[in-house]
Amino acid sequence: MANAKKYDDLTFTDDFMFCKVMTTNPELCHELLELILGKKVGAFTRLDQQKPIEMTADGKGIRFDVYSEDDSGIVYDCEMQTSKKDNLPKRTRYYQGMIDLNLLERGADYKELKKSYVIFICPFDQFQEGLHKYTFENQCKEIPELVLGDESTKIFLCAGGHADDVSDEMKDFLNWLTTGQTGNSQFVNKLENAVLKAKKHEEWKVEYMTLLMRDNEMMEKGRNDMLFSLVQDGTLSLEIAATKAEMPVEKFAKAMKEAGYFIRELS
Repeated sequence: MANAKKYDDLTFTDDFMFCKVMTTNPELCHELLELILGKKVGAFTRLDQQKPIEMTADGKGIRFDVYSEDDSGIVYDCEMQTSKKDNLPKRTRYYQGMIDLNLLERGADYKELKKSYVIFICPFDQFQEGLHKYTFENQCKEIPELVLGDESTKIFLCAGGHADDVSDEMKDFLNWLTTGQTGNSQFVNKLENAVLKAKKHEEWKVEYMTLLMRDNEMMEKGRNDMLFSLVQDGTLSLEIAATKAEMPVEKFAKAMKEAGYFIRELS
């Protein structure tokens, strides 16, 4: 937790703040979606933060940042992505698949699957082509103008772009993500005020600290389990493993035995 952000230092680009602001201010979430899509969005019938979906055989699932559906049955998954990774395009594919599986799980026939959008908001240019917005739909390679019509769309909104391809209001929003400057946009100023209000929310502050503690405990457990395993199979000595775990040897050995591992000294 030493390197974790303090609650008062969170910005809109931090998952916790993004989710809280969007889901407790549905009018702002609605306005953001309309700004991104460039068209009207229906009234929300559901708006969830950190919505978990787990339906694979091994329990591997997904947790959407801000998941919503409107009164036309259209699904919107909006994700804040602050780390540039090569696997983001494939993540959109996986997210889309989980959205469809979730809808089918609720009893829909595949013919009834509704239009859906997976949106990644990035403070960088994911594709290094200079655009602020990249929209992807499935189309025929041989006949590019022939669209598959599966009604699934992936959008990357990138603050790192430099082209004149979006509205001034969108530019203000993306600039705010990276610089904190609100510009002339009324919408961005409303978002800024919502973030400032959220920072005064004591219950959310406690929730955030609780989540940090839980995550830290899980990381520590994962590290210790790895060290226990390395000692058990003879890869590491008890002394070296204890040093890596920043624990006295006796305490480490006790924790290892309590976790169900056995100690074997190196030969």
